[in-house]
Amino acid sequence: MAGQATARRGAGQAKKSGPSGPRRPARRLRLRLPARRRMLLVLATAVVVGAAVAWVLYGSTWLRVERVETTGTEVLTPAEVEAVAAVPVGSPLVSVDTGAIEARLLRKLPRLDSVEVSRSWPHGIALDVTERKPVLLMKKGVNFTEVDAKGVRFATVAKAPAHVPLLELNPDSSGNSSSLRRFPVDALVREAVRVAGELPSAVAKDTRLVRVTSYDAVSLELSRGRTVLWGSEEEGELKARTLVALMKAAPRARYFDVSAPTAPAASGS
Repeated sequence: MAGQATARRGAGQAKKSGPSGPRRPARRLRLRLPARRRMLLVLATAVVVGAAVAWVLYGSTWLRVERVETTGTEVLTPAEVEAVAAVPVGSPLVSVDTGAIEARLLRKLPRLDSVEVSRSWPHGIALDVTERKPVLLMKKGVNFTEVDAKGVRFATVAKAPAHVPLLELNPDSSGNSSSLRRFPVDALVREAVRVAGELPSAVAKDTRLVRVTSYDAVSLELSRGRTVLWGSEEEGELKARTLVALMKAAPRARYFDVSAPTAPAASGS
């Protein structure tokens, strides 16, 4: 009797535990299915949205290049810049290669010092340019070559810009000069540019000529027949301050020597 009772209890427990085993996987399956459906829905939505965005950017007429705007020009005209930029009007705005446009402008227009090309949504391309400014001029036949603050010879013009001094290198420019053999023309041009950049504004306005005969022999021809022996470009700030003080102390002088700024000299009247 005891064995039968034990068997009945075991059978009852088996009946209780038996169905619970297969019910657990079914419950897990019911919990997983909604998550999978949500994932599929998210993926489908992403594909649809991506296709819509791609169509708007590339296929529609909503975001196409319709205009080009140029700012920063002084000597050049916006039309000249835009002709070289060759922006593909009518193309999708997102497909415009701004880097290629920048490189093309800098390569074909040496007067430009920097260029920034940007998209102006929804229909424009903006060209923001900065032109080089001449600080010296080099005589070239009847024309003038403009030299910027970096020593770059960037343009040839028929008329000299106002208030830009002429650069005169050693008259013996054939290569027989020892200074020109030791210091090539480009090096002497950069030397002259550095000196011009150190000049006080009042002196710079009166400077008509910067003469370079060697690396350490730079002189200036000013208005009213005045001459300044500058020497090399070293100690430029000190030489500039010394020259201003010397001109105030000797306003009638015609010759000023600041090549050794701690021992300046002025003479002539």
